[in-house]
Amino acid sequence: MIVKVQYRNQKKYIKIPEACFDIFITEVKERFSIHVDSILSVEDETGTEVDDYAFPDLLTTSGICFVIKDELNDSGGTDTISVTSKSSSEIDFYSGTLKRFRKEEEALQGPQAKDLIKQVLLTKPGGSDVLKEYEEKGTISPATRKVMVNILVADMVQSEGRIPQRLTKEKYALGIVTLFPSLQDPHGKTGYEHFYDGQKGGGFLAWRLKSVQRATRLPVRSKDSRIEENGGPMLRREIGHCDDHPDEQRFQELISVMNHTNNREVIMKKMRDTLEYRQRLVHDPERSSTVLSVFPRLLDTKGLILQDFSLLFGSETPSKLLEKWPTSFKAKVIQQAEMLTSTPLLKRLLLSAKNQRADEPSLESPEWDSDMASILLLLHLLSPQPAGRKKTQKISVAQAIDHLVVFHKSCRSLDEHLQSHMDTSQPYLLASGTSKEAVGNFFILIDKKLIPCEATTSLAAIDELFKLHFVLGTSYDPALKSMYTFLQTTVYNIDVDTTSESPKVKELRTKFVCNV
Repeated sequence: MIVKVQYRNQKKYIKIPEACFDIFITEVKERFSIHVDSILSVEDETGTEVDDYAFPDLLTTSGICFVIKDELNDSGGTDTISVTSKSSSEIDFYSGTLKRFRKEEEALQGPQAKDLIKQVLLTKPGGSDVLKEYEEKGTISPATRKVMVNILVADMVQSEGRIPQRLTKEKYALGIVTLFPSLQDPHGKTGYEHFYDGQKGGGFLAWRLKSVQRATRLPVRSKDSRIEENGGPMLRREIGHCDDHPDEQRFQELISVMNHTNNREVIMKKMRDTLEYRQRLVHDPERSSTVLSVFPRLLDTKGLILQDFSLLFGSETPSKLLEKWPTSFKAKVIQQAEMLTSTPLLKRLLLSAKNQRADEPSLESPEWDSDMASILLLLHLLSPQPAGRKKTQKISVAQAIDHLVVFHKSCRSLDEHLQSHMDTSQPYLLASGTSKEAVGNFFILIDKKLIPCEATTSLAAIDELFKLHFVLGTSYDPALKSMYTFLQTTVYNIDVDTTSESPKVKELRTKFVCNV
């Protein structure tokens, strides 16, 4: 859509992809070369202030012109008068000084920007291939450049949201040509205009950002509507090597090869190669239920869920629960759980979590191993709550535990469990062993299908169950939503700014941070 805008004595038409106030402000700063940190206000031609609430509705008003105000405008034009009153030699001096300052500033930022780009490419899927190709050939192909741009924009959006600051885009562009000198344009003022041109709002990074913004376009807000927070397992992720025009036949051939071999290495590789296709199925409402039938190797090959999650989130995020739970969270969970109203179940879980034996005969039955018990204590701290105003039945913590993990005697058939439990689209763990303390195998049960876990410990099994939600685009079980959300935002640090959290989740995180 086209918007008429006035800044000081200059008027321009500005094109924005949607009726979003933040995008409008960003485009205004770029088109009028306003400093990114400037605080702008918007008025109509009558001087009435326009805010983000009224902006979408005013866009439909014929002939409206938005007037931009900032501190410079409010000063009454003093700066303009003082500048024009100076001699031409003084102006040339100040202009030259500013240019030299900008060059010196960019020279100082160059190494930092270079390190940023290198770090992103080293930690994101497909990035190492970009570095390798440049090292071997001294340049990169258009296809590889597209992969690189997709990776960097995905990282930019993950860090700053769908509307990154102008300085951020410039830093990424500068980093690219600093890390890959042969990609620098010798005829450009900055040398990186083809990656990002702040004056025109063009370049490979800007074009990719606009595609991402269109794909994640927010609905126009009505008077009674609220901003939707859409982080979590249902959110479609940016894949660095995603092709806008994928070869359907090629994917079908890869799937066929994978489904007709027992070679684990071949299966793992073909699953990597078909991640893009699988994610398209997962986020297609009409075909999402076919994922396990199209990719049956998920049902008989361990480690595929973990591999997909790593491809989606990089190398650091996947290990956070296994690294942080024993050292940072477990003791704090036990400490907070000891303050809860005591029940026989809570007492057994506390004893198991602390690896202690019961003195009371009524508490002789152990409740899982230490790690699983501590996770179930977290569920006590974030117990299920009825959602909304509807009269939904509140379930107990003991019932909620069965939504997370069910024990199965190893001497009994797994088919027996499948037949006796009702069908559910919400995944849960099936722990098979001689006792809750001695579990030999873990499975994830979803849609009456068993997915074998690579995990051999209870904490690793919980880790795998959590990751399956993101790999298959499955929503959290309502009874476990607060617990899963806490793990997502506080432990894994996924979609922290875009995920809606209950007050209990925020309160518990505050207690952990303050160690109260």
